[in-house]
Amino acid sequence: MMNTALPASAVQADLFGPMLRAWRRRRGASQLALALQSGVSQRHVSFLESGRARPSREMVVQLTSALDVPLRQRNAMLLAAGFAPVYRESNLAAPELAPVRQAIDRILKQQEPYPAIVVDRLWNLLQGNDAANAFTLFLFEGPPPASPPGKGPNILRWMLDPRALRPKLSNWEQVARHLVSTTYAEILADGGEPKALAFIEEVMAFPDVPASFRKLRFEERPQPVLTLDYIVSGRSLSVFTTIATLGTPQDVTLQEVRIECFFPADDRSDALFKSLAARR
Repeated sequence: MMNTALPASAVQADLFGPMLRAWRRRRGASQLALALQSGVSQRHVSFLESGRARPSREMVVQLTSALDVPLRQRNAMLLAAGFAPVYRESNLAAPELAPVRQAIDRILKQQEPYPAIVVDRLWNLLQGNDAANAFTLFLFEGPPPASPPGKGPNILRWMLDPRALRPKLSNWEQVARHLVSTTYAEILADGGEPKALAFIEEVMAFPDVPASFRKLRFEERPQPVLTLDYIVSGRSLSVFTTIATLGTPQDVTLQEVRIECFFPADDRSDALFKSLAARR
């Protein structure tokens, strides 16, 4: 049987206990609640958090599952406990993910004539249907601007960049604040991974993006849905979106994939989407 423990030099000493404690508190659970949820004793939970006991590989998986820790962070906690990561981070184009790609393709096709895109947790654009491609060309009035070196198209960059979609959103401040604050909150809830935090700092560096965007502004009577209201060459377009995720993922990439579907918020926008489809 393969030994999944890492060599002693690879173990991040004394990190597992603080990570377990941080995730337990993040979930608002007491040691007793976690013990009951995971089927271990409260005393053992206490010993693990204090470093008086070391977990087995199975115990790490058991506790992180009980706390609903994201797969990326479960791998980090396994490493901290001295074990190899359990959950793969596959490329979406990997052969073993073919059934998932087929399912995503069907969702994107079903959404026509309205746009649908696939993004990852940091809004990197992975895929889009034909309507999304036509919508992008319409919004930019041509091809979108080139991405920074070594980086692909990114929806949040497009929204915050004054050279991209920002000037065409009449309700830019409301939309940008919502996207930044919810993305930042999710990053923190997922453990504040350095790469993800660095991405937030990158997009916040665009001109006139205030630090206050990290916090969602309280509205006494919020709208049922937040629309994105574009004005392109004098034509108005209003859309809202839904976001779907894959159920029961066992791969880091699949857990972080989101399918965002766009819908017209009024008859005028509906007619515009249908006219874009008729040109293809």
